[in-house]
Amino acid sequence: MSNRKTKASFSQKRPILTVVIIEVLLLLAVFAAGAYATIKELSYTSPVLISFIPIALVMIAYFTWKKKWNALGFRKLSSIPANGWVYYSPLLLILIVISFKGMRDISASEVLFFIFFTLLVGFVEESIYRGLILKTLLPKGIKTAVITSSILFAVTHVLNVLSGQDAFQTILQIVYALLIGAVLALLMVKNKNIIPLILFHFLHNFIQFVGNDNSDAFIGYDLFLLLVLAVHCVWLSLSLRRPVISASANQAS
Repeated sequence: MSNRKTKASFSQKRPILTVVIIEVLLLLAVFAAGAYATIKELSYTSPVLISFIPIALVMIAYFTWKKKWNALGFRKLSSIPANGWVYYSPLLLILIVISFKGMRDISASEVLFFIFFTLLVGFVEESIYRGLILKTLLPKGIKTAVITSSILFAVTHVLNVLSGQDAFQTILQIVYALLIGAVLALLMVKNKNIIPLILFHFLHNFIQFVGNDNSDAFIGYDLFLLLVLAVHCVWLSLSLRRPVISASANQAS
């Protein structure tokens, strides 16, 4: 038996600094892409494409090289315990509610583009916030990891709402992003599987992009969704105090 100790990685020795570096690099990439897109007068989706495609490729290479896929939650859906699936039900309710606005008239090519675009965003943002950042901070405690990753997720999304809209809508969207981040982080802690989170993120953004732009008429729905998310956070927080029976344990019993 080897007596050699596993050498601690940089992220294990400096978790806070690691998270700061990840967040700063992401913001710099988005800012630089946004500046380039503005100068070149590109479409509103260009900054994300310009920044997120290279980020996605780098993360895929890094996760593969370091064999991080499983550790970051990229696991089979069967790994989620049977009694763990119920905690995703509020997310399904959210998808149903935001789909009420209907779909605007767009071409098949636009639909395909938004499928690619929203899958890209879902993969990158979940891998960063519910994967790398959350996992790095978990040794500091679940509360610290969930709150910090959620705040950083909301801060990143502030960039998307500072576009001249009224203050009330801006506050709504920031709180919405904060609660969404907290719910997804808690689900990651709960079931340790990032795949459902990526799928929800993808579907949520896709419905938003192809939906009718009538946000003023949906303020009531927005407030309802905030309530759903707040209750979901409380539910998940309480559930983490109870042990979850794993799928393998169920099979063995």
